[in-house]
Amino acid sequence: MKCGFTLARKWHRKKEELFQNLLTQVIEQFSRVFKIDDLKTDVANHLAMLEKRVELEGLKVAEIEKCKSDIKKMRDEMAARSTRTNCPCKYSFLDESKRLVPRRDVPSYPKYMLSQETIEALRKPTFDVWLWEPNEMLSCLEHMYHDLGLVKDFNINPIILKRWLLCIHDNYRNNPFHNFRHCFCVTQMMYSMITLCSLQVKLSQMDILILMTASVCHDLDHPGYNNTYQINARTELAVRYNDISPLENHHCAVAFQILAQPECNILSHVDKEQFKRIRQGMITLILATDMARHAEILDAFKEILDKFDYSNEEHVTQLKMVLIKCCDISNEVRPMEVAEPWVDCLLEEYFMQSDREKSEGLPVAPFMDRDKVTKPTAQIGFLKFVLIPMFETVTKLFPEVEEVLLQPLWESRDRYEELKQIDDAVKELQKKKNESLAIGSKEK
Repeated sequence: MKCGFTLARKWHRKKEELFQNLLTQVIEQFSRVFKIDDLKTDVANHLAMLEKRVELEGLKVAEIEKCKSDIKKMRDEMAARSTRTNCPCKYSFLDESKRLVPRRDVPSYPKYMLSQETIEALRKPTFDVWLWEPNEMLSCLEHMYHDLGLVKDFNINPIILKRWLLCIHDNYRNNPFHNFRHCFCVTQMMYSMITLCSLQVKLSQMDILILMTASVCHDLDHPGYNNTYQINARTELAVRYNDISPLENHHCAVAFQILAQPECNILSHVDKEQFKRIRQGMITLILATDMARHAEILDAFKEILDKFDYSNEEHVTQLKMVLIKCCDISNEVRPMEVAEPWVDCLLEEYFMQSDREKSEGLPVAPFMDRDKVTKPTAQIGFLKFVLIPMFETVTKLFPEVEEVLLQPLWESRDRYEELKQIDDAVKELQKKKNESLAIGSKEK
């Protein structure tokens, strides 16, 4: 009996041990399952983090490669200038696959918050365009569209306006003169003239939109070599546009290639008839910036001045053509310290072209030849025969222009004439000195 009881106890203990072992195994299996799930979650999180890092690093690599490419282009261009040899290649159309693609994978330009002081200064021709970085100029342009009521009146999406301005910036080349800062300079002067001449009272909002947008787009993708070079060198542009304002036609084409993209179309909410009028207006104004047409356009405007009628669409078109011309070549209207650096930039671009023309056996204009032109000689003729007569004509319609825009031109002309007299006196002294040295050498 006792032996049976002992066996039963042993068997019961054995069962308990077996059950405990089984329970331990089950717990371990459950634990492993939960650990695997935790591990899967950890791995998934880690993979997501790695993918994000790879994406960010990829963007960095792309930016670095772009910087390397830009640096190489700039070095090649500088080498070409310094040696006065032919540039690496003839002008060709922009690479549409690069610059005409809107930036979707980068943040918008850093927003510059305009102070009240800047807002006031921006409305005046005295605004110093050299003090601002590209993102600040972009913010200023954005402000102009809002301030003039264009964003509201034409239902422009503010995000699309930003993206359009970025794309505009990307499609100006780093030329000495015809670059994005020049685009900003011309548009800011137009904004100033709209304010100074109370044009929003006299013209329609569509006219204001055309004036501003044509100013922004007027030199898009300028190659740094003028129409004369394009025609004489028989470039792709000259062939495409039959030698008729090749550059200006190209600027128009690029402007509407950008606007054709939904991501950059600030005119997406205007109807077909409005778009047609805006497009035609912009084309007319941008083509008017060809200086070969200067006399033709100014003479046509002079003919209608005495009977100018703001209700006459043709009269308003003539006015807008003259206004964009004034703004395009208005640097000397600005204070001397703002205006003079532009002369250096323009001469650098002229010399770059004339060096290339010499190396290619093409005709060279005297006013672009570094061996024949000086700053005073370059500016005196331009001021006396182009700038001053044009602004004097505009003053007849807008008397308020005389003190603000015309007076600085008279002062600039006088200053450059004084500089020329000094240059001539120095040359005369040097000539006499050389003659004396030559006589002394013969006597010995």
